[in-house]
Amino acid sequence: VEFLGSLKYTIMSSANSVILTSSFPICIPLTSFCCLISLASNTLCNCSSPLLLQDACRWQRKCCWNVPTNTRLTAKLKKLSSPSLFGNDIADALLTAEYQTSSRFHFKITDFNEIRYEVPYENINLVNGTAENSSLSYDIEVIKKPFSIRVLRKSNQRVLLDTGIGPLQFDQQYLQLSFRLPSSNVYGLGEHVHQQYLHNMSWNTWPIFTRDTTPRQGMINLYGAHTFFLCLEDTSGASFGVFLMNSNAMEVTLQPAPAITYRTTGGILDFYIFLGNTPEQVVQEYLEVVGRPFLPSYWSLGFQLSRRDYGGIDGLRQVVQRNRDAEIPYDVQYSDIDYMNGSRDFTIDEQAYPQLSDFAKDLHDNGQKYVIILVCSNTYLGVYFNGSKNRVWIMSSRGFATGEGYAGESVFPDFTNPASLPWWTQQVTEFYNRLEFDGVWIVSYHFRSPKCELNNLNHPPFTPSVLDGSLSVGTLCMDTEFYSGLHYDVHSLYGYTMAKATNLALDAVFSSKRNFLLSRSTFAGSGKFAGHWLGNNAASWDDLRWSIPSILEFNLFGIPLVGANICGYENNVTEELCTRWMQLGAFYPLSRNHNGPEYRDQDPAAFGPNSLLLQSSRHYLNIRYTLLPYLYTLFYRAHTLGETVARPLVHEFYQDPATWAVHEQFLWGPGLLITPVLYEGKEEAKAYIPDAIWYDYETGLAVQWRKQFIDMPLPRDRIGLHLRGGYIFPIQEPNITTEASRKNPLGLIVALDYKREAKGQLYWDDGVSKGTVSEKNYLLYDFSVTSNHLQAKIINGNYVDPNNIMFTDIRILGMDKEPTDCNVLFNDSENFPFFAIVLIISNLTGLKLGQEFSIEWKLVVNDLEKFNCFPEDPAVSEERCKQRGCLWEQTTAPGVPICFYDTIPQYAASNIQYQPTGITMDLTLLENSTSAQAAAAPRVVSDPLSGKINSLRLSVTYHTENMLQVKIYSTSNKRYEVPVPLNIPSSPLGYSENCLYDVSVKTNPFGLQIQRKSSGTVIWDTQLPGFTFSEMFLSISTRLPSHYIYGFGETDHTSLRRNMSWNTWGMFARDEPPLYKKNSYGVHPYYMALEDNSNAHGVLLLNSNAMDVTLQPTPALTYRTIGGILDFYMVLGPTPELVTQQYTQLIGRPAMPPYWALGFQLSRYGYQSDAEIGNLYSAMVAARIPYDVQHVDIDYMDRKLDFTLSPNFQNLSVLINQMKTNGMRFILVLDPAISGNETHYLTFTRGQENNVFIKWPDSNDIVWGKVWPELPNVNVDGSLDLETQLKLYRAYVAFPDFLRSSTASWWKKEIEELYSNPREPQKSLKFDGLRIDMNEPSNFVDGAVGGCRSEILNNPPYMPDLEARNVGLSSKTLCMESEQILPDGSRVQHYDVHSLYGWSQTRPTYEAMQEVTGERGIVITRSTFPSSGRWGGHWLGDNTAAWDQLRKSIIGMMEFSLFGIPYTGADICGFFGDAEYEMCIRWMQLGAFYPFSRNHNTAGTRRQDPVSWNSTFEGYARNVLLIRYALLPYLYTLMHKAHTEGSTVIRPLLYEFTDDNTTWDIDHQFMLGPAILISPVLESIRAYFPRARWYKLLTGSGNNSAGEWKTLEAPLDHINLHIRGGYILPWQVPGMNTYFSRRNFMGLTVALDNDGKAEGQLFWDDGQSIGEYKPPKSLHIVQSNFVTEAQHYFLYLSFVCILGYF
Repeated sequence: VEFLGSLKYTIMSSANSVILTSSFPICIPLTSFCCLISLASNTLCNCSSPLLLQDACRWQRKCCWNVPTNTRLTAKLKKLSSPSLFGNDIADALLTAEYQTSSRFHFKITDFNEIRYEVPYENINLVNGTAENSSLSYDIEVIKKPFSIRVLRKSNQRVLLDTGIGPLQFDQQYLQLSFRLPSSNVYGLGEHVHQQYLHNMSWNTWPIFTRDTTPRQGMINLYGAHTFFLCLEDTSGASFGVFLMNSNAMEVTLQPAPAITYRTTGGILDFYIFLGNTPEQVVQEYLEVVGRPFLPSYWSLGFQLSRRDYGGIDGLRQVVQRNRDAEIPYDVQYSDIDYMNGSRDFTIDEQAYPQLSDFAKDLHDNGQKYVIILVCSNTYLGVYFNGSKNRVWIMSSRGFATGEGYAGESVFPDFTNPASLPWWTQQVTEFYNRLEFDGVWIVSYHFRSPKCELNNLNHPPFTPSVLDGSLSVGTLCMDTEFYSGLHYDVHSLYGYTMAKATNLALDAVFSSKRNFLLSRSTFAGSGKFAGHWLGNNAASWDDLRWSIPSILEFNLFGIPLVGANICGYENNVTEELCTRWMQLGAFYPLSRNHNGPEYRDQDPAAFGPNSLLLQSSRHYLNIRYTLLPYLYTLFYRAHTLGETVARPLVHEFYQDPATWAVHEQFLWGPGLLITPVLYEGKEEAKAYIPDAIWYDYETGLAVQWRKQFIDMPLPRDRIGLHLRGGYIFPIQEPNITTEASRKNPLGLIVALDYKREAKGQLYWDDGVSKGTVSEKNYLLYDFSVTSNHLQAKIINGNYVDPNNIMFTDIRILGMDKEPTDCNVLFNDSENFPFFAIVLIISNLTGLKLGQEFSIEWKLVVNDLEKFNCFPEDPAVSEERCKQRGCLWEQTTAPGVPICFYDTIPQYAASNIQYQPTGITMDLTLLENSTSAQAAAAPRVVSDPLSGKINSLRLSVTYHTENMLQVKIYSTSNKRYEVPVPLNIPSSPLGYSENCLYDVSVKTNPFGLQIQRKSSGTVIWDTQLPGFTFSEMFLSISTRLPSHYIYGFGETDHTSLRRNMSWNTWGMFARDEPPLYKKNSYGVHPYYMALEDNSNAHGVLLLNSNAMDVTLQPTPALTYRTIGGILDFYMVLGPTPELVTQQYTQLIGRPAMPPYWALGFQLSRYGYQSDAEIGNLYSAMVAARIPYDVQHVDIDYMDRKLDFTLSPNFQNLSVLINQMKTNGMRFILVLDPAISGNETHYLTFTRGQENNVFIKWPDSNDIVWGKVWPELPNVNVDGSLDLETQLKLYRAYVAFPDFLRSSTASWWKKEIEELYSNPREPQKSLKFDGLRIDMNEPSNFVDGAVGGCRSEILNNPPYMPDLEARNVGLSSKTLCMESEQILPDGSRVQHYDVHSLYGWSQTRPTYEAMQEVTGERGIVITRSTFPSSGRWGGHWLGDNTAAWDQLRKSIIGMMEFSLFGIPYTGADICGFFGDAEYEMCIRWMQLGAFYPFSRNHNTAGTRRQDPVSWNSTFEGYARNVLLIRYALLPYLYTLMHKAHTEGSTVIRPLLYEFTDDNTTWDIDHQFMLGPAILISPVLESIRAYFPRARWYKLLTGSGNNSAGEWKTLEAPLDHINLHIRGGYILPWQVPGMNTYFSRRNFMGLTVALDNDGKAEGQLFWDDGQSIGEYKPPKSLHIVQSNFVTEAQHYFLYLSFVCILGYF
């Protein structure tokens, strides 16, 4: 970092630093401000006079001027020895500093010994007093040697300014001081063309010295001098400003450190530091010092026309008339110097402009105003002699200083001379008597001076980088003399002093009316009496763009009445450029179209009556005039508070770094966003939409963008105008002048924010009178909307408008519900017509300006739009409901929540980026997102569901043309995500043209909408209340396209289609037998929806935390989960079958079962010995009942310990081997819990060695539970109650962590030893498949032996609607704080992964089973999760021997087909309870067509296997199982298609007949693949036959159906089976098991459709090998034989039965 010079000064003290908290000792009278201090000796002197003024104190007495307080520092600075840069170094300097206010610090450095020029203090408002130390927002540190000063923000000790970065240089004509800054966000300094509002800190040096030059690109000093800058520190909004009170020529260098260096040619270093919590506060602090802006007349806010040289009075009148004829709103007409005689002030060119006073009168008669120019270069004799007599001219060594101006050689008034003020007032007054103007604009044209003398004023040793490199170019010589000093010092004050003098003169002219004054040259404080235009710009697109940063800067400087010359001063403008400029200029605070001589006319009507320029100009000027009450109120706030009018986005949205550099848009106040088109040929603007709700001004509709850059479409005739939610805009019906419009009715535009609230003000007075504010002769309304109530309160009501103005129209934007019962209240209540959803209340009467009023309306929430805000307590009290910030309404409608969310959103979407691969956006928590109605309730207790996460990210990824992902997650901290691998393409689509879906983002409130392209059906729409994302509670709702929703599991329910009547279903893996609505073994947060037009789609929420879903008749769905993230996957079908195929493509295709697994299977918990199984097998063979698989439950284990063999089953190995020689297969059960109460139990020992068991967090201690394993050496008394048995007999068990990588190896080792016992080979059990049970995981104690340790995890703030809702998540399972380890080594809580336990066990079990058997095998698991089907099948759990469970088994099977687990079945005849004969027969008939066909029941109930009843039962069972076995080739082919294509095996009728909506509700029949309709006997046998030709499977007779219900005969030995025409079924002569049947002849049943066609497929392999499974062979052409590669034998096709052949 380089700076000119070296550090020059030190404080005369030995200490290195001092915190400024007190001054040197002082002793003065209380009335005195002067005390004598010897700085060198630090001794106290007495003050000789208590009445000394500051100058006398300092310069006559050589005393220090000090205030008697402990908040002032005075110090002498001594120059250190160093080379001189520019000569005339000052050896001793004086530092004075004071805490002026709690947020303002002032310090200055001057010559200790000599008086130097200082800017007169009349330019600033002196503060007589200082702030107490305790109230300060800053700390000051002074480093004594070498001297530097640091300003720190007290709240965070951030260093705001540090002069130690560079040298203090204090010479006679060169002063320099640098500041290190805390950020590069620097704004201000002027006047220049910066091209952007945020400064470029890359070593840019800007000269500050007033100069008459054309605004153009480059670091050129222009008309004004403003040394103030503002620095935004960070996103908190904390900001500060720095103002150097110095009027000498200077330059300011900005560098990337970041740092700033001031270098000036004289005066003193007089700095004011302002601290604020926001940028706007800093501006207000600055204006507290230099003066707040004047309040302009109302008419001056109207549109204004000007040009130099109208060609005479006729040309002037012509322009005025054509704009009147065009009905252009237009208030002010200007005259430039062409109205003067010889360009001399106070003259009129009577030849060119005869009867100019009549012209002015004509303007006044039409309600318009007239403004003239004064150029202040005087050669007019009368004026000259009068001025000379009063000696008001600037002096030189040769007399009056002269220079070349428009009027030739001229003299110039010295407005610092008190004598100039009455003289100037006289001139202005006398001229007004000739020409009744209404305002003045002033410039000081000065082109050339006589040659200046060679001296150190005209040619100083240091010249800043001013234009042309000389201070005297284009102005008077620097050695000319003013009353107040040398031109060298006061040059940049000339415009300020002239404006001040002119303002005083206008006071005399307009004694009771406000002055209107524009000044081209300005200084700090000029805004107190003058506005400003940006000078002689050019008709170029660059100048159009550059006008916005300059206007924002002048608002920063306290001169809000500012604007550029619309359409440009120089050059001929094109219609396109002028149209765009008029659109922008209509929203300049000072809206004036002005151009120079010799250039074409550019007024709005100049391009013709049908021009786009005229139409667009008229349109937007009408909008300006409509909004003038709002703009006028902004000027009132600028005048009284120091607020900006034209406001940069960063002032309102400093939290968003994207706004920091925005300079091609701006705001009117806080509420109106203006987005112009600034580039030639463009019909869109690169715009930033800040973080708020924004309404299109013209449509009243909320835009969907938020906190993002967009390409805003803006055709040639449009500019972007958007109203910010949360603000109320007073408006008035426009007219062509403000005089006329002020008589028109008023109105309000209410732009509601997300809380349906808004605020605003209206300031109103007569628009012209002086003193209305100071004398409180005005109206001030405060408008507010809360709780559906608009209130208009009068803060000050001392003005009565003579025009009897009324409020007649009120528009309320942002209604999210249709209002009712709209009442307007003033004197009496009255109803008025209104229109919703943009609430327009029109034709109001009686609302007189100056009268308070209110408007109330109701927002009735339809029952269908109520979303439960208190799902944990349906009977919640009103008080508790409102404490949560929700609405409460009693209802008698069943299921409708009484406590429901208001539609006020909790999050806002912003930074929405649409990309070819998807969409991304940020979601930001909205502050206090509670309605006023709800917030009115006292918040007595903390809401357990609070703690919402502030910043979220939402991404939409287009994975394939039919699949997309929607993911919502935290950006502030990494949250748990489900570790289940999915088959996602390695990269998303790079295009969306061919996608089946369209995705759009809704922002007000936030919501995501997904639409099917082909039909326009919205399949997902989350623009609903209640979206929440907190640490332990996540909720999102979506509208659904229909009431036809299928899926979500695993729960017991009465229909396949979900009941939408306010039903809530919990999902959390639990050892819970099927009972209505209870969450059972598996978790599947997946559903399929049918749309009204028969299309289908599926949605998966990949989340494994405990959750529930609520379905309501809106139709809508609400998810609530207690952890993780929201990660949705959607597949678009469009048919139900395609939906399932796409879903299984995502989660993984189902495992291919071996052929034998499709055979009938027997099982029972309670076999007493292996002999009992052997006898059962013999009985089944004797009864000739097909039978393939024998299961053995935990009875075979020794004391129910995994991988052991009970003494009662010592011959099980022999039995297995014997039965397998006859083609039988065996499946053994395994539980996950491993006993720890053993001394020689290798399974547990090896598990401990491999660290496989679940443990407590931050501990090596196992989480112990109790399940089936029994203690050693005990005799179990089964007569005792279960709780006593648990306490006395059950062993402590550990639970393997199957997520941990080492566990899989251990588990596989144990399974291997079960299969091939190396120590006791005779106990080797050659199983063919495994059934894994109790893997939710089930625990017979709640949590752990000894209890759980984390209350919040086991009883979270929100308990989903689960069976364990009242007892906690650890009920019947592990403690939620138990720790598990993911494969990547990261630690997770069981709280997150509980429902993955069965899933994590299934894969290693499947892999181990295949490794030890060398065959395909099968694993059947009780607990499942999405993708479990890749490795296993599923049984529907411990059902009951009851008719309703028989019926519900169909629903369960069809749902698991939906979930991608086709190998599914229920326990035939029921697990619990004694089966009844007829029911068991009917269940055997139905179960014969389960994919997994197994009869299984529990100990203590009667046997229910087919040979346990009688011979009749045996016959029924035999017959139906023979049908099954005959159809196994068809079923096997279906299983292969499920494995390779994801097709369903068992499928609802709606899958095949989606166009027939009767099928959408059928769940007592089902299809086996596409071809077989199964109609079991459940209660009656009323069956539906969709449109097709149907054949009875057993007889072949067929009939056509047009879609009809039939009552079928169903004797006890019969189940109705029908084949659908158009399909070919492969079949095989059945055998006693698949080993034998696979050797039998095959046949085909060809069921022709009505066109005589049929098709089908057959897949055939050896039925058991592991490997690739090739596609099935087509049966369009019947083959005579098929060769298997594994067995090398022929299959003989011996039968072909053709049904429907005529």
